[in-house]
Amino acid sequence: MDPVTTSTRRTTTRTLSVAALSCALLTTGTVAGSVAATPDSSAATADTAAAPAAEREPAAGVGAFRSAGTEQRLARGVTHESFTLGDPAAAYSWTVQVTLPSGQDDVRDAPVSSRETAHRVATELRGAGLDANAEAVVADQLADSGGYLGHRVRVGAFPTEAEAEAARSELMALGYAGGTWYEGWDGDQPDAAEGGGPVNVDVLTIDPRRFDGEVTAGFGEDIERTETTSELSEGALAGVNAGFFVYGEQHGAPGDPAGAAAYNGEILSETVGDRPNLVIDHRKGKASIQRLTWEGRVSSGSERLDLDGINRVPGKIRNCGGTDDLPTDAPKHDVTCTDEDEIVVFTEEYGAVTPEGEGLEVIVDGRGRIQEVNQERGTELSDGQYAIQAIGTDTADLHEFATEARRIKLTNEYLDERGRKLRMTPHTQVLNGGPNLLTDGERNVTAARDGMVHADNPGQFYGWTHQRNPRTIAGVDGRGRLVLITADGRQTDSVGLSVSEAADLAERLGLVDAINLDGGGSTAMVVDGELENSPSGGTERAVGDALVIRGR
Repeated sequence: MDPVTTSTRRTTTRTLSVAALSCALLTTGTVAGSVAATPDSSAATADTAAAPAAEREPAAGVGAFRSAGTEQRLARGVTHESFTLGDPAAAYSWTVQVTLPSGQDDVRDAPVSSRETAHRVATELRGAGLDANAEAVVADQLADSGGYLGHRVRVGAFPTEAEAEAARSELMALGYAGGTWYEGWDGDQPDAAEGGGPVNVDVLTIDPRRFDGEVTAGFGEDIERTETTSELSEGALAGVNAGFFVYGEQHGAPGDPAGAAAYNGEILSETVGDRPNLVIDHRKGKASIQRLTWEGRVSSGSERLDLDGINRVPGKIRNCGGTDDLPTDAPKHDVTCTDEDEIVVFTEEYGAVTPEGEGLEVIVDGRGRIQEVNQERGTELSDGQYAIQAIGTDTADLHEFATEARRIKLTNEYLDERGRKLRMTPHTQVLNGGPNLLTDGERNVTAARDGMVHADNPGQFYGWTHQRNPRTIAGVDGRGRLVLITADGRQTDSVGLSVSEAADLAERLGLVDAINLDGGGSTAMVVDGELENSPSGGTERAVGDALVIRGR
């Protein structure tokens, strides 16, 4: 999902053009720029506490708060359902959300800050003649995060975006930064069950006991290029966008999965720490949610070298979660960690040419024999070959290993939470996601563990997790069926879901295990060759991979 600033949004029919899209994930909620300091004002400041989210009712189905929709049978054991949650006529005000200075050098400016900072900024703005209010923000309590997030500052409540934009211009003229915002996108507004909304939802259900086709994951011609879900689903019954991926060349190779990815039994990307993954271990779609870790190494006799990754640009680790990386080895969503000393292996699925640059590259054939040792990186691989690249101090280790090696064995495997090797078959698909939503029928939203809480960026949790966005959800229901859900967001006629609301919806639809997949502008569902949902960016985005349902 992609981080989106709260800069101006333009509404065109159902969709909004979104400024400053970057990377494969949702919104950080930050506004470009920082708030300039101005003299204090003695004007009074409103401290409007945003109401804490209501206690969640137990799962009771979605019928009580959904509009009539459509349902169609795509094949034996496969259905597609489309409906709207909440009140289709619900309307909210537009406002201006102010970027708040953090007050700390090592913390980014964000839409939320301390109560003191928010009060000060609101007071200054009121002194300049703007209708500014400081509001406390309280998020749903998740398994490892949530509660009070800080204070935000909003200017005005307007019936149209144009009026809000006029107020934003006044704000910027005073030296402050901010963006127009539709209040229906706030995670602390009433949800669909309470009369809020609307949220347009599509659901695919695949019963592996009855379906006579196949469920596969696909990435197109190669790993480093992107295609739309429609392109990846061509000729299929249906498809949805899948895992997180690199978005922007500054973060690595665009299209490269930013987390685990295995296609038809071939592991082509390492995990992000132990984040949860969707694992399909049967041709017809038998699925599970599993926390996996990755191990890779090359060995020759008693000599071995541990690998840092597979099929990604050395030194750049999107979403972090690796080894000896900076600033952290833990998952950190929408952040590119770095490592100056790495060994990464590349299979022929990566792309036309392996990443170019300084370092060492060893080309190995399908029988484990070294074909070339190159003093610079960047080679076109032929059938059956793979490459081992090293950068930094690890180039010396790889050179020594290659000098002494006779036959090289590549080991590339996922391990489950018990440390057991994940059994791979020609039908095994693994797709990355996060955070976890449900485990064994219980809400278990692990946003902090899965990297969506950043101490140096309070806007990450606020915008990505607490605010409403387009979401793609995957899981397994109580009957063992694979369920794939898309929810449109960042639009006035479909406000989206917070992560907590995504867990609620998954629970109400009968899922027992569920995770969030990539969402934001990437969220897409294709049925019989037609795009069913409304992408938030106005057009369908090219993505790293997709989950595709094909009939026989």
